[in-house]
Amino acid sequence: MDNTLFDFVTAKREACRGIVEYAGAGDAEECFRYFLRGVHGFEHHDNIRDYLNTIGICCPETFGACCRIYEDAKLRGLEPYPEVDATLRRLRDAGLRLAVATDAELSQAEKRLARTGLIDHFELVVTPDVSGKRKPEPDSFLYILREFGASPRSAMIVGDSPARDIAGGRRLGMATAFAAYGDWRTDTSGEHGADYVLQRFSDLLAHLGLLR
Repeated sequence: MDNTLFDFVTAKREACRGIVEYAGAGDAEECFRYFLRGVHGFEHHDNIRDYLNTIGICCPETFGACCRIYEDAKLRGLEPYPEVDATLRRLRDAGLRLAVATDAELSQAEKRLARTGLIDHFELVVTPDVSGKRKPEPDSFLYILREFGASPRSAMIVGDSPARDIAGGRRLGMATAFAAYGDWRTDTSGEHGADYVLQRFSDLLAHLGLLR
C-alpha cells in the first residue's frame, strides 16, 4: 500500500514539516528521522513526543496539537501514483482478485485507501491486527490466500520493500514485482530478488500480458 499505491513518505515528510511550523522550532527532516529509529515504530506518536522533548518544547498541549497536525497533514498529502487507479481497474476487469497486505493499523489503512479513492478496488485489507504478525512474516499473505482459496504459485505480491514484501513473497513461492519507483531508502544495495521490476505501477499490465 504505502509507497506502492501512493507516495506515503513524501506525505509523512510534509506532516513533519507541519509539526515544525507549529512548534516554531526544529527541523522537518530531523523530525522525520525520529520515525526511522525503530524505537517506537514507524507511525507511533511517541516519536513526536521524543522529538519535541529533544527541542525542549514538549508539553501535553503542544504534543496533542502536533499529533493532530501530523495525522491531518499526512492524510491530506496522499495522492495515488500515476495510472494506479486505471491499472487497478484493468486488473479487476481481467478477473484478478485484489487485496492489500500492509503493516499499517487497519483503521489507518482504510483511511488512506479511502482518501486516495482506491479502497473499492480491493476485496480485502489485511493488517497485523487482522493476521497477527507483521511482514516479512507470512501471516498476512497466507490470510489472503486462504480467503481467496488460492495457492501461493497462483498469486503475485507487489511491493516497494525488498526485505518485507519481496523476500516474504518469494519464501512462499509467490511471483514478485518490485515497485522500484516507491523505494525511497538510500541505504540499500539495489538488490531486490524480484521476478519483475516496475518503473511505474502500470508496468504490471505488460508483465501480466494485459496490454491491449
